[in-house]
Amino acid sequence: MQERRYYSKAPITEAIIDFRVARSSDMTLTNLDGLFAKIAVDYPHKEHSLLLESQIITGDNVEASANQTLVGYIYSSDDRKQILNAGLDGFTFSRLAPYSRWESFRDEAQRLWDIYQLNTQSMNITRVAVRYVNRIDIPLASGDFKRFFRTIPEVSPDLPKDLSGYFMQLQIPQVDISGMAVINQFMAPPQVSNAISIILDIDIFQDQLLFSNERCWESLEILHAKLDDVFEACITDETRELIK
Repeated sequence: MQERRYYSKAPITEAIIDFRVARSSDMTLTNLDGLFAKIAVDYPHKEHSLLLESQIITGDNVEASANQTLVGYIYSSDDRKQILNAGLDGFTFSRLAPYSRWESFRDEAQRLWDIYQLNTQSMNITRVAVRYVNRIDIPLASGDFKRFFRTIPEVSPDLPKDLSGYFMQLQIPQVDISGMAVINQFMAPPQVSNAISIILDIDIFQDQLLFSNERCWESLEILHAKLDDVFEACITDETRELIK
C-alpha cells in the first residue's frame, strides 16, 4: 500500500459510498419517507427513485410495455452537491465536485447511514463499495495517451493511430482484500479548450454474505486505501503534474 498523495487539483467529479442490503420484510417506503424529517435541514430537496422495467413480446405482433416502480427517495443538499439515494435495497451517498477530503465525506456518509439504519432496521449489509469518477484533461497536442496513463487501449499498428473515442473496462480481482476493482476509462466531451477529457472511473467493492455494521466501516477504509493505490497505478508522473 502506497503513502496517500493529496492533490490541490484533485480530478474527482463524483465520490460515492454504497451499501447494498438484504431487504427485511419490515422495510417499506414509509420507512424511507420518514428520513426526510430528520435530514431536511441539510437535504431539503426530495425526489422519487424509480426502477424502470420494459418488456417486449414478439409473435404475430410485437408489443412493448414499460413500468415504473417507486423503490426509494433521493435527498439532495441545497447546492445539489451532496446526494443521498435511500432505497429498499441499499444506501448510496454521493459528493459532487468540488471534493475536499475523504474524512469529511466518510463522516457525513456515516451520519446519514445511522439515520437510514435506524429508520429501516437494515442490519444485513451484503456489499460495500467506494467509487471515484475522475475527469482528467490532458493537452490536445500531446497525442500520446501513454504519457498520462499507464493502461490504455492497444491499437494495432496496421490501423490509424488517432482515436476520436474509446471505452475500456477492466475487472481486476483484488485478492489481498477479497475484493474487486472495476475500472472504466473513456473519452468525454472536453470542458476546456485545447484539451482531451478522459474519464477514469474506479469502483472498488467487497461482496460478502453478511457484514456487521462495524465491519462495513472497517472494510470501507480498506477499500478507500485500495482505490487510492489503483488510481496511482493508472496514471503517470505527467498526470500528477497536471493535478498537483
